[in-house]
Order: sequence, then C-alpha cells, then structure tokens
Amino acid sequence: MSKTAEFEAPSWEQFYWLCLELADRVKNSGYVPELMVGIIRGGLVPLRILSDEFDNVDLATMRIVFYEDVKKTMTEPKIIQKPAVPLKDRRILIVDDVADTGSSLIVANDFLMENGAKEVKVATVYYKPWSKFRPDYFVKTTEKWIIFPHEKREAILTLSRRMLAEGIDRKEIRQRLIDFGLEPAVIDRCLTT
Repeated sequence: MSKTAEFEAPSWEQFYWLCLELADRVKNSGYVPELMVGIIRGGLVPLRILSDEFDNVDLATMRIVFYEDVKKTMTEPKIIQKPAVPLKDRRILIVDDVADTGSSLIVANDFLMENGAKEVKVATVYYKPWSKFRPDYFVKTTEKWIIFPHEKREAILTLSRRMLAEGIDRKEIRQRLIDFGLEPAVIDRCLTT
C-alpha cells in the first residue's frame, strides 16, 4: 500500500453537516419523497439524518453487497435484502453515503422501478467522478477513498492487515493511519481490541 495513498476521513460533525446540506439540496429541488430507502450499510447514517430533516417520512432499507475489501469489488452487486414495504406508486429517495462505481445504485434504482415505484431519485453525500451512475443529489465530489466516521474500525483493521502483509511494521502502520486522517485514540483502540 502506497505511503501516499489518498484518503479522506470526515469527522462525525463534518459528516453530519454534509448530510444536512444533502437534505437541503433535495428540499430545494422541490422533490418530496414518500419513502426513503437507505442502502445498507453506508446509507444508514445519512438515511437517519435525512429522515429527521424530512420529518420522518417512511423508511426502508436494501442491502446490496458489492465490496469485498477496501478498494476491491465483486464482479456484480447482489441484492440480499429487499425493502419490506410497499413500493408501488410511491415517490422514493434512495440514500447512500457514496456513489463510487455506481453499480449498487443502478441495481437499487432498477429494482425499485421494476417493482412499481412512481418515481425514484438518488441522494448520496459523496460522488466519485468515475461512477457509472450520477445521483440526482450529492454534496461533494472526490477521487479519494473515503473513511466514513461510521466505518473507522473496519477501515483501520483492513488497511492494517494489508500493510502488515506488505511487511510494514506496526509503528509505521499507526503513523500512516494518522496521516490518512484517523485519530490516534481510535487507531489504538482498534489495533488493541
């Protein structure tokens, strides 16, 4: 793993404000969803925040598996949990943390439309310029790998394993994780538990 790997690690506070800005963009467009569908797992936090901003419209979730590891995807995304609510004739907002490859969002959008949704729009906090799917709403464009505040442990353990496999010592691993924008106390907790 390159010492100069590009990562972005927003704090909880920064991420919360990005979600509020995302809610404002949806509201300012005039779109009023009747149902919000969060993509598990990354979409759960923004889903909760947007739900609050929209006075708690109906919520549902979909689980679409696509990532095996940091920066490593499977060939095709698969829906392993479908929304457990009626979809027919409803205006739906799909919510996720990032549009990276876009494949998961394509699968979710297609599924909802095929199951009778009246209209589907997509809102993500981040958008990667190479994504095959451009969300209707997003706040920030980045080419960096994002370490979200709700997935720090997973990222720290995955990145640490990769660096250990490359022969990098633990002290250097810790320093690199700090350089990526992660807090020393969180790193130490993850690496010692």
